[in-house]
Amino acid sequence: MFDAWRLLPTYLTPHIVLCATALALGLLVSLPLAALAAERPWLRRLVLAIASLIQTIPGLALLALFYPLLLALSTLTARLFGFGIPALGFLPTLIALTLYAMLPILRNSVVGLNGVSPAIVEAAEGVGMTPQQILTRVKAPLATPVIMAGVRTAAVWTIGAATLSTPVGQTSLGNYIFTGLQTENWVSVLFGCIAAAGLALITDFCLGLVETGASERSRKRVVFGIAGLALGTLAGFTPLLSNEAETYVIGAKSFSEQFILANLMGDRLKAEGVGVTRKDGLGSAIAFRALAHNDIDAYVDYSGTLWRNVIGRTDMPSREEMQAEIVRWMKAEQGVTVLGALGFENAYVLAMKRERAQALNVTSIADLARVAPQLTIGDDLEFLGRPEWRSLRNAYGLSFRTRRSFNPTIMYHALEAGEADVISAFSSDGRIAALDLLVLADPKHAIPSYDALILIAPKRAADARLKRALAPLVGSVPVEAMRAANLLVDGDTDKASPEEAARALAKAVHLQSR
Repeated sequence: MFDAWRLLPTYLTPHIVLCATALALGLLVSLPLAALAAERPWLRRLVLAIASLIQTIPGLALLALFYPLLLALSTLTARLFGFGIPALGFLPTLIALTLYAMLPILRNSVVGLNGVSPAIVEAAEGVGMTPQQILTRVKAPLATPVIMAGVRTAAVWTIGAATLSTPVGQTSLGNYIFTGLQTENWVSVLFGCIAAAGLALITDFCLGLVETGASERSRKRVVFGIAGLALGTLAGFTPLLSNEAETYVIGAKSFSEQFILANLMGDRLKAEGVGVTRKDGLGSAIAFRALAHNDIDAYVDYSGTLWRNVIGRTDMPSREEMQAEIVRWMKAEQGVTVLGALGFENAYVLAMKRERAQALNVTSIADLARVAPQLTIGDDLEFLGRPEWRSLRNAYGLSFRTRRSFNPTIMYHALEAGEADVISAFSSDGRIAALDLLVLADPKHAIPSYDALILIAPKRAADARLKRALAPLVGSVPVEAMRAANLLVDGDTDKASPEEAARALAKAVHLQSR
């Protein structure tokens, strides 16, 4: 709970900035559009249909869709004008949330404007008012309570949807939830949910004061409501105005090992006296694209992932040959520097409960193919869509009765509970030994090696301070130490935070801070 409170300013302020900006843009676009649509039935049907269609797209999918679009636009602007658009984090999230906020504002504004009595409009015309004056002095004031109801709905939706922005690199209250789900820190999950709900309730209360004040012509309520919103927004923007020293951005994918390694790298940089921010919970493809486009400065990826998913190679050279080619290709094609391998491998493996495997007489993936049509496979949300799965399936002719996807942490519980018979585990995961799982042999070597590699962004290629801080990590982390650190976070008892596990790992491998 102490850690959750400590992180609250870090997560809350960007959440406020994001939601306030998205809601302001939503109002800026929706209100004029509603004024036009209220008088034009064809336009009303069109804009409401488009806004309704956007609402049918799942929030996380909408957020993820804008990242590659902005990335392509950034590449184009870099070629034409010499600068790129920041494609990670704030901008794709802002666009998606703005679109999400528009439907309730549009719908309520149109209903409110069209709901003004024709007799009142006729009386206004009779005294010589222009259409513009009728809109601003008659219709808009009378429609304000209905419009404000839509704004309140949009605000609550936006605050809730903003918690989904973590996988696209935007820091928010969702960091509590995504990190907590992965590490089974239910205090963090609950804290994030309560913080988001509290922010939504406070915002709704302030907007409610504006709504009732406008309908009852109470200037006092309107002023209090606007003042509350202004103070909250100002509190969110204040940290952006401070002048901080140079800050490095460390990325991490969405599982415990990545959180630990990101903290380990961050601690090394802090020891050099520089600021560090983190982009946690990134999707695998998003993480590398963010690095290649300088949206993050460094992160750890795995040779097999880079070989298959990034470079697109399907051959299976030796570990040394693979790493050498990755180093060459990264520098030549992407400008990315491979600082070196940490010293352990975290490969995809197929694992089963030992007693279940023994009952089926399964010790290898070749044995598994024989009984696979009777079994259920569980994966980590992305394995069944990766090239590694296609290689396994084609090499061994695997065909399972059922496929189920889980959060990586929940995946292990699903195996224990019998909801999955075999899972796509990770070779450096401490839960394999702790749960006494059997890792199935891969006699055909369908899965490549997965050495953990430190990658550095193109703009940091000549950064001596960054390399000096991270170079001691190269070759210093054996798989046993990594498994022990992972188990500290993922174990069922005496759970540690990723920060604590990173410090324990540094101590275990004798890394000294300056």
